[in-house]
Amino acid sequence: MSESVKVQIENQDFRLNPNNELRFEVNNKNEKVVLKLKNGEAEIFGTKLVKGKLYTFYFGAKIAVFTWHGCSLKLRGKKGISYISKETPMMVYLYCHVLLEQLRSTSENKKIRGPVTMVVGPTDVSKSTLCRILLNYSTRVISPGHRPIYVNLDPSQGEISVPGTIGAVMVEKAAEVEASFSQAVPLVYHYGHTNISINSTLYNTLVSHMAKVIHQRMEDNFRIRKNILKRYELGMEFTKSWLSCNSSLLLTKLIQHHTVVERSNKFRLESREARIREFFYGNPRNVLHPHLCEVSFSDIKVYRIGVPSIPNTLMPLDMQKTDLETKLEPVTPGPNMMHHILALSFSTTVEDVVRTSATDFVCVTNVDTSRQMLTLLSPQPKPLPETIYLMSDVQFMDNNA
Repeated sequence: MSESVKVQIENQDFRLNPNNELRFEVNNKNEKVVLKLKNGEAEIFGTKLVKGKLYTFYFGAKIAVFTWHGCSLKLRGKKGISYISKETPMMVYLYCHVLLEQLRSTSENKKIRGPVTMVVGPTDVSKSTLCRILLNYSTRVISPGHRPIYVNLDPSQGEISVPGTIGAVMVEKAAEVEASFSQAVPLVYHYGHTNISINSTLYNTLVSHMAKVIHQRMEDNFRIRKNILKRYELGMEFTKSWLSCNSSLLLTKLIQHHTVVERSNKFRLESREARIREFFYGNPRNVLHPHLCEVSFSDIKVYRIGVPSIPNTLMPLDMQKTDLETKLEPVTPGPNMMHHILALSFSTTVEDVVRTSATDFVCVTNVDTSRQMLTLLSPQPKPLPETIYLMSDVQFMDNNA
């Protein structure tokens, strides 16, 4: 066997040969695992480890420490499982990275737009892992002043912002080992659902508009014109059909990373809750302190995108069914808003709000109908911006409020 499994040992030392990978998981909510690189060189999903530095991982972490030339590692803490594997897709991923570098070099020489890389596939096939590796590698070797754009079109988990959104971020440097990429100025659009099939018209509208914004920024700034990496969450049949209609694309089928496991619905819900909690409260490495703001019913304008469908016989002659899916429906403040996430739009006019990016997000933690007041969990203190709020189907139970 190429893999030897050791379960739940408090302290372990590992010696990895070249092109080997140490994999471990943290499955206990009350535990953490500390990793240290003792000798040699190693990386985690494309981010290089610093010799002697301690890296701490918490519940839910599924980590793969890869080495090209061999290394010694030490793990401390109670792990769900830990083992060394000789079978790894990293060489395949490296070839993919080299191909992209060649395309970037060609585009720079010709002064044209660089490659647009789409990572597509169904759930739980390591799309996020591959994107992270390719982005980290690109920041380590591309010419100074050039930065890739990462576009995440999967609203289910909220990798760039909160769940129920799609977004893009310019990657300035490799991601921290224990965190994600720096997201100081992300471009985020409110979708309001975690499944793209709930309102496909709205989803396609947002994707199309975000593409226009990104392409415009690329025209205005050459240093971000070299590379775009997009991540899609698509069913296999849809993926095959879509790709077959785009004959000009260069297609490459990659094997999934072995740290990927099929996630249950319960785990997905817990992951979404953890992502929202991190948005408001941060994490053990970067603790945030949100604010509780009271807002009067009369001082807030809340809408939901998409109205209930109506029979064709009752629909106005100049209106189509798809128009209803992007139409704004006013929401009367009340108990129906409890625990819902609200997006703050950059737009203050109803006509532009659907195609306008979101500036921030709040959560309704209390509704006082007698006083006609809402209590909002907010990253920023009062006064909150006088803008339009969009209600999401995504909810968050804040136990700290």
